[in-house]
Amino acid sequence: MINELEQIKQRILKEYEASGLPVIYEETYCDEMMLPMSDGAALKTYIFRGCKDGAVPVILQRSPYAHALEIYKLHGRELAKRGFGVVLQFCRGTGESEGEWNPNVNERKDGIDTLQWLCALPWVKNVGYWGGSYLALTGWCMADCIPDKVRGMYLGVYGTDRFTSAYEKGLFRHDVLTAWAMENAGYEVRADYMESCKYRPHVEVDEALWGRRLPWYRDWVTATTADAPYWQEGFWKMLSEIPSRVKIPLFITDAWYDHHLGSAIKSYEKLSEEAREKSTLRLGCWNHSGQNCIGWEDPENLQNSEIVSMTKWFWDLLVEEREPQKKTEVYVIGADKWIEPGAWPMPVKEIRKLYLSGNYSEKVKNARELTFEQDECAGGAEYDYDPENPVPSLGAEAMLRSMDKVGSLFQPEAGFRDDVVSFVSRPLSEKLTIGGKLRVHLSVISDCEDTAFSAKIMEMRADGTSVNIRSSITTIAADCPERYHPGEIAEVCVDMWDIVWEVKAGSRIRIDISSSDFPQYAIHSNYPGIWSEQRQTKTAHQQICCEAVHPSWLEIPVLGKA
Repeated sequence: MINELEQIKQRILKEYEASGLPVIYEETYCDEMMLPMSDGAALKTYIFRGCKDGAVPVILQRSPYAHALEIYKLHGRELAKRGFGVVLQFCRGTGESEGEWNPNVNERKDGIDTLQWLCALPWVKNVGYWGGSYLALTGWCMADCIPDKVRGMYLGVYGTDRFTSAYEKGLFRHDVLTAWAMENAGYEVRADYMESCKYRPHVEVDEALWGRRLPWYRDWVTATTADAPYWQEGFWKMLSEIPSRVKIPLFITDAWYDHHLGSAIKSYEKLSEEAREKSTLRLGCWNHSGQNCIGWEDPENLQNSEIVSMTKWFWDLLVEEREPQKKTEVYVIGADKWIEPGAWPMPVKEIRKLYLSGNYSEKVKNARELTFEQDECAGGAEYDYDPENPVPSLGAEAMLRSMDKVGSLFQPEAGFRDDVVSFVSRPLSEKLTIGGKLRVHLSVISDCEDTAFSAKIMEMRADGTSVNIRSSITTIAADCPERYHPGEIAEVCVDMWDIVWEVKAGSRIRIDISSSDFPQYAIHSNYPGIWSEQRQTKTAHQQICCEAVHPSWLEIPVLGKA
């Protein structure tokens, strides 16, 4: 039986064969060295070449993941066979590199030192950078300060707006960063993951359950707003400003159900005009690991091969030395096709509104109505939210550890819990192509000073099954500038990331409203203040207003043409 590592290697080899790039060298060379940085620390560096005569284009990668060395070596050999040089370096404090592992903060300096050394080598014709996830971070953080030989970067599933990847309206993305911290603490953490996520006060979970204080994790879980000094100073502030200073072409690829999507899109939107005119934005439908995450379909046209697109892009850029042209490609879920919308943000034909009504649906059990006519709205809905019994995440966009819960998946029936209120529309008379950011505007009442409201948008098929399109969460404190007094009506908005989705004629739109989505998001305690500092919880009584004077509605951007 072939083990998982061998399966991955075989898939990679098939993708290099599918790339169409000819094998030039059957034998390759791999040299190892300890490359000194400007402060004296030496980093473990591998150099792959197909020959040692003449100048060649070089692809650089910098990684903290020593466990993936065999995969990196396979990429190095396969690219070297096809005429590229490859340089792989392990980040400070990882993979035999000297120094202390302190995530993120040393990557700019060490990366620039490495690029300057690399570009001074006589056998280096030109340089491209390639990386996904943390390996994309190590590229992004030096993209504005590069030697002339660096011609472009291929950066996947990452962005420069770290706050967007960490928080949604004051609630932490546990399944992304708590999971990552436990696996990359610099020592083995044996604590239970779910117990860790639920631990209160969470700011003390490192010493209480993980055995050691992690100052950088404590910074993450206490800097809950975008204007917090932690995000507006130092490394993260610098990183967020880099796209506006980039001059080289970038290939930015991400996915509708990747936890860095929001950050990646913001990074693309911040690119300098010079860079955007020669950069590519490609958004597909897979998870952070590049796998299909549509649980109800095996699409024929998903076409997700990073190796194929990366090698083609670098061949044109580094070997043929052709400057790329501006391009945007997006995958349409439900239609199983790729389109080029011609602009980003995508052109919107119109904004349609679906209003939540307190009236029960005559056709769908345990669901209330969702209508295009505001004057049909009436009444409201209410439920109790107990933080000790959160709604489990199923079908999500911002998860990493619980990868089997990521993507568009079949959903439970409407009103499957007492603390989940479902609303459904009438069947659509014609197809509807969503293109952009869905938003759910809610008029709410709570008996707590602060609390959360989550929303999940679904397509309910003619056969009664439902699949999720988008989900997100908000808090009263995040949306209301003044202190909330229990019993008052507050207006909140559940903002969602971009999506392109074709809803079939005959399907219904369904919205589930609740107050939790765990572990995609931290559990709100129903007490005001920073979530990670709360020591106790209490049950909240929540009301959704659905009257014409205090409406709640879904905002749907309908895709147009540029």
